[in-house]
Amino acid sequence: MNKYKLEITVFLSGALTMMLELIAARVLSPYVGSSNLIWTTIIGIMLTSMSVGYWFGGKMADKNKENDIRMLSVFLLISAIATSFIPILEVEFIDTLSQLSSNLIFVAIICATITFGIPSFLLATVSPIAVKIKNSSMDHIGETSGKISSLSTIGSIFGTFFAGFILIPNLGVRNIILGCSILLWMLSIYLFYKKDKKYIILAIIELIIIVGLNLLGGYQFHLENPEIIKDVDSEYSRIWVTNLNVGENTYKTLQVDTGLESYMNQETGEMGARYLYYYDLFEYYNKEAKDALMIGGAAYTYPMHYLKKYEDKTIDVVEIDETMTQIAEEEFGLDKNNPNLGLITQDGRSYLNYNEKKYDTIFIDAFKGLNAPFELTTYEAMQKVYNSLNENGTVITNIIASLEGEDTDFIEYEYTTYKAVFDDVKLFKVNPDYPDDGKQNLILVGIRGNANINTDKEEEYHELLSNEIKDFTSDKPIVTDDYAPIGD
Repeated sequence: MNKYKLEITVFLSGALTMMLELIAARVLSPYVGSSNLIWTTIIGIMLTSMSVGYWFGGKMADKNKENDIRMLSVFLLISAIATSFIPILEVEFIDTLSQLSSNLIFVAIICATITFGIPSFLLATVSPIAVKIKNSSMDHIGETSGKISSLSTIGSIFGTFFAGFILIPNLGVRNIILGCSILLWMLSIYLFYKKDKKYIILAIIELIIIVGLNLLGGYQFHLENPEIIKDVDSEYSRIWVTNLNVGENTYKTLQVDTGLESYMNQETGEMGARYLYYYDLFEYYNKEAKDALMIGGAAYTYPMHYLKKYEDKTIDVVEIDETMTQIAEEEFGLDKNNPNLGLITQDGRSYLNYNEKKYDTIFIDAFKGLNAPFELTTYEAMQKVYNSLNENGTVITNIIASLEGEDTDFIEYEYTTYKAVFDDVKLFKVNPDYPDDGKQNLILVGIRGNANINTDKEEEYHELLSNEIKDFTSDKPIVTDDYAPIGD
């Protein structure tokens, strides 16, 4: 194994670099989100750090001609310690800065640079130093460089798939950070050529510091966030379940990224989100409605409300994240065995593309603020929704946008797109007292054919119906799969 010491180090350094990149997105997501802009920022910062690391590593390799292995060992040790600081920086730096500034891109740039830029920079020094060690002369320098670059890239590929598909959903980010820190420490020892008694004692102290920093970060997180009762990494998201006190009421909430996806009154079991009650308008617009589909389950607060209120009706729920469904069962009381409930673990657009079942109602609750999966916003997606509806069926969608000002694009694009597909479109403002220039819950209703109005429900839903915006217009173009200026 000693013969391939450098090759192993290069491979693992490449793998660890990509693991850190994936971890960066998870660590930052509760504070700045996980939109396309945030991902772009993280990738850009990591690549910048690596570029500087490649340059610095090459320069240091030329300067320290006789101590390259020792220098490489030291860089890996520093990287291990820097990685160990990530849990502490999340609490003391990332959380604090995100509260001080509302500019998420600025916060993401600063936090990604300080928290993840340093270990990425140090890991990038490995390749040029390894090339110099393997080629003390200029002979075969091209072949050696190609081999080292290839090994680093293969390691990066391995780290990406291994972390994304296996480690993150099964171990969680905190355990992975601890594992990366220890692995870097082990690599540092593996490379160091002189392991005498003094060095071994020092190495043990280093390990204690590394583990201690990780544990301290976890302790500080729980100390600073006592309301968080569950912090879970799924295949798709970082999920927080929290207890939230609002006045005299206590709510259990589910947060994904920066968005509060669901919340439920702990004493009554009632839905906390006002906009969800607008989904009940389906029985006003179609008195014959029996079968419903919901895209986006989160904590399943509305499906549970639906099943309790309408015992003679059925609902299928499409939720891409199986962990979300599991949390809904464990923390929010979802009964997965209810005969009127169908659970489908699948991407919403994928389900619509191949669905052959017809529904009377389709609820869409998969948008997180202005960060929406664009594939559910387009004309083509709405055509799939239209084709999945029975005659007189309705689609009811929750959208967060403003009616005036700079955050109106989302609702304007969607309004135009719905008008191009459905025979009738209605728009509701959930909270009539909220200013029009503020981002808020807006309910968009699309009707296939003619509404089959249930006049017996007019009085029950009078307050909701009175919040319809009847003079709304939009000059935005239709959103298509080819042109979707909204989304994450």
